[in-house]
Amino acid sequence: MNEYKTIALQGLWKNNPGLVQLLGLCPLLAVTATLTNALGLGLATMAVLIGSNVLVSLVKDFVPREIRIPVFVMIIAALVTCVQLLINAYAYGLYLSLGIFLPLIVTNCVIIGRAEAFASRNSVVKSAFDGFMMGFGFLLVLSVLGASREILGQGTLFEGADLLLGDWAASLTIHLWQVDTSFLLAMLPPGAFIGMGFLIAFKNIVDKQISDRTTTPTVTEPVTRARITKVS
Repeated sequence: MNEYKTIALQGLWKNNPGLVQLLGLCPLLAVTATLTNALGLGLATMAVLIGSNVLVSLVKDFVPREIRIPVFVMIIAALVTCVQLLINAYAYGLYLSLGIFLPLIVTNCVIIGRAEAFASRNSVVKSAFDGFMMGFGFLLVLSVLGASREILGQGTLFEGADLLLGDWAASLTIHLWQVDTSFLLAMLPPGAFIGMGFLIAFKNIVDKQISDRTTTPTVTEPVTRARITKVS
């Protein structure tokens, strides 16, 4: 259980793909204008990450080391194609909204990095769990950034939920306040960079506070010198 706890902490906090490894920043910064887009891309990435880890772990003993990277990329590309076709079939509006960033999941360094660093060296169960936790950590960063940008930029939350969940989800949109014009800085890529910087700074502050609490000061004990009496 300690191993799975360590894997979970690595994916969610200590080695989070977005906040620590700083991988997959292109889709993270470009698609998170709304919470719906962030959830859609995050779920797609997590599905591909879990599937690629499982398949890489299954075939790791049969693939020569010289061609392992091309084989891993082919596996990831096949899974991305499946996910892309499913979204095209069942969430066409979201498919149009995400655009080129769906097929670009193939080039996401998070996925190929976990396949090479973890899945190719561990069992299927551990690889699947690692893929889930890394994908979930990436999804959380996408969601927080998307929600904050949507609130600041449009005054809404979960706008366009019907693109992800169907027509019934149109009523899930929350209007926090009425804005005449969108706050463009929050909606455009510069706002994403600023928001990402705040998230990384927040994590660093929390880590420093945790480190300060767990570090105990070293107490230096006084050295007692023995007194030697000369007997004549």
